[in-house]
Amino acid sequence: MSRAAARQTRVAFQGERGAYSEEALRALLGEGPLAVPCPTFESLFAAVGEGRADLALAPLENTLAGDVGAALDLLAESELAIVGEVVIRVSHCLVGCPGAAAEGVRVVESHPVALAQCERFFASRPDIRRVASNDTAASARRVVERGDPTRAAVASRRAARLYGGAVLAERLEDEGENYTRFALLARPAEALAGAGGLSRAGSDKLSLAVTPAGGPGAIQSVLEPFARRGIDLRRVTSRPLKGRPWRGRLFLDFHVAATRGELEAALEESRGRAEDVRLLGLYPSASYDTPNLTKRSDPPS
Repeated sequence: MSRAAARQTRVAFQGERGAYSEEALRALLGEGPLAVPCPTFESLFAAVGEGRADLALAPLENTLAGDVGAALDLLAESELAIVGEVVIRVSHCLVGCPGAAAEGVRVVESHPVALAQCERFFASRPDIRRVASNDTAASARRVVERGDPTRAAVASRRAARLYGGAVLAERLEDEGENYTRFALLARPAEALAGAGGLSRAGSDKLSLAVTPAGGPGAIQSVLEPFARRGIDLRRVTSRPLKGRPWRGRLFLDFHVAATRGELEAALEESRGRAEDVRLLGLYPSASYDTPNLTKRSDPPS
């Protein structure tokens, strides 16, 4: 390996080359970093700690499919911190082998979420059988390798180009406003933040994982120190706690306009009112209010 290659930043993503996660990686960091494919979310979140990658990029939510529960659970239980984010528009293509035609396709494989986002297409083609797989890009690769013109995949244009596939149809998704938000993760959190864990310059988004204490008003009690200081709660979602039936963990995203002193005070106060408060990251937000545009925050240098 050359010295230049040795200095390359390694970024882990879930899936094979050509996956939407790799597309998000390039949108955020460009072509410079070395992409490290990981077959599962578990291997993705372990990649940094095991020394296989310097950073990791994980999908957290999709505007159509909702939260990526497995990734949120692993994030809350890991030592990784969010240091940036990117939002990409997801547009699905029908990818076949060279020489194939859309009208000849009888079997389409892809990740279950991708298949579910193309219901109108499948309703128009009742002669097509759907096959669920673990990855959109892997599906495209297998279709090209088989060389069967009756089989196709739902995948990205990038995957088709990478594996030499033919794009038989585009924009298969039911809704054009199909976006996925990815978080750039690094370890350890203490090395990325300063005193108090809240000193990252230019950061305007705070993410927390909170386990509320029991009893009436427990969630309101945790949120009140932020609301009192004008720190705007932008998103809240809940995930079940394993081994603790009917108890949940909250994932909170705040827009931060307060001073760092006010933010640290709110965080400290909330910690005294909850069973557990885990700081997931303070980082620059990626605005995605404008349709059809990929948005990113400036990654750490």
